[in-house]
Amino acid sequence: MIDTTRTDVPEGEERLRLDVEDGIGVLTLCRPAKLNAWSWESTRQLGLLADRIRFDPSVRAVLLRAEGRAFCAGIDVSAPGGAITGRSGAERARAYYEGIRWAHERFTAFARLPQPVVAAVQGHCLGFGFELALMADIRIASRDAVFALPETRLGLAVDAGGDLRIAREAGAGWAKFLALTGRQLDAATAERLNLVQLVVERADLEETARTVAEEIAANAPLAVQGVKHDIDAYAETPVAAALDRTALSAALTLTSDDAAEGYAAKGARRAPRFEGK
Repeated sequence: MIDTTRTDVPEGEERLRLDVEDGIGVLTLCRPAKLNAWSWESTRQLGLLADRIRFDPSVRAVLLRAEGRAFCAGIDVSAPGGAITGRSGAERARAYYEGIRWAHERFTAFARLPQPVVAAVQGHCLGFGFELALMADIRIASRDAVFALPETRLGLAVDAGGDLRIAREAGAGWAKFLALTGRQLDAATAERLNLVQLVVERADLEETARTVAEEIAANAPLAVQGVKHDIDAYAETPVAAALDRTALSAALTLTSDDAAEGYAAKGARRAPRFEGK
């Protein structure tokens, strides 16, 4: 796992970039060659940038966007296990549990920013990419956007609360359907399920999302932030308690033989042979 005490981002190692433009904090996933695949380092940088945004009075709204043809293709499967080790299975599971709880704290800092977050989603939005988009307050998707939580196909539990947020937005049945099957969801269906608020042509995505962010930024900051806080307080009360259970489930599955088999099968482009251990 990475050094969580660091507060720097070495040049050339950026996973996200923050630019402040006319009251908008533009937060960009900037690894298009890797389809913006997520990692522990991405999580660390998200937390650092969330802390900068939170206390910056010049940022009245946040535009979350991504470079390239995909928003985020999920976890970087080229680094399975995340370099977390232990002298025993129990010690490794405990390390995963604390690591995921640390990640949840970074995600919470982002999801609970006082400034509203508008996400612009194109192409593949899979696994953690989908979960990250669900942390935004408003989601705008291009017609080519594809959403999925494929974790169970790799032998893993959903670890960042995306299934819980889908349950809140679309209902428990849809959360289970998507998370248990790993099926992909097109943008039109995601809109019908209230998982995205607008669907636009790919060429119009950036302008539409930026316009929404600008409309929010033009409104009274205290009123805007108060509205966000009040709605979140009503809508997210059950999420915090459920996330702790999510961290435990994810830790247990990340240390399972099934997870190793899932990653191996993915790399070999074959069907996995899960044994439930």
